[in-house]
Order: sequence, then C-alpha cells, then structure tokens
Amino acid sequence: MSDTRFTILGVALIFAGFLILGVFGTDFRMNNVEMVEFGDCHDYSQDNPVPIDCSYRMLDQSMFFAAVIGLIAGGAISLIKGARGKWDNQVRPEDMVGPSKDNNSEKEDQG
Repeated sequence: MSDTRFTILGVALIFAGFLILGVFGTDFRMNNVEMVEFGDCHDYSQDNPVPIDCSYRMLDQSMFFAAVIGLIAGGAISLIKGARGKWDNQVRPEDMVGPSKDNNSEKEDQG
C-alpha cells in the first residue's frame, strides 16, 4: 500500500474515532454521572426505570472506549507509517509507468 493511502486511511480512522466518541459518548458519560452521584444505576430503555448492577454499565463503557481508542490509535499508527515511509516519488526507474525520455526513444527506434 502506498504511503499516501496510509495517510488518508489514518485521517479517516482518527475522524471516525472522534465522530463515534462524539455521537455515542454522551450516553456513557451520563451513566458515569449517575453511578458517581447517586451510587445506583437504572436502565431507562423500558417505560419504568429498572435498577441494574453498575458494573455492567462500567464494562460497556470500558469496551466502548477501548474500541474508540483502538480506532484513534490505528489511525495514528497509519499516519506515522505514511509519514515515515518512502513516498511515491521514490520509485525505481524500472517500475515507473508513464511517458519518459527512455521509453519514448525506444518506441521511436522500433517505429
């Protein structure tokens, strides 16, 4: 994979990580506030709040943040790999594609 694609992939992964954190992170923040301030947790998905164990909420919150950190870390690693790698303009002459003086002179000799 070329270095430019690593850079684009890194930016996309970091953007996706922050976007997911921004959209879905507020639910987990409210769970944390509920646990710290009141000491008990409730499930509000039904009509009446149902008391639940706070450790399950903390496990869900930890897994969510681990996934987001994984996306952002993967993007950072991809950005570093793209920045440190040999860029696309450092191609061996025999691997180059497109018009060049060497290729044009060979075609003129044959024609």
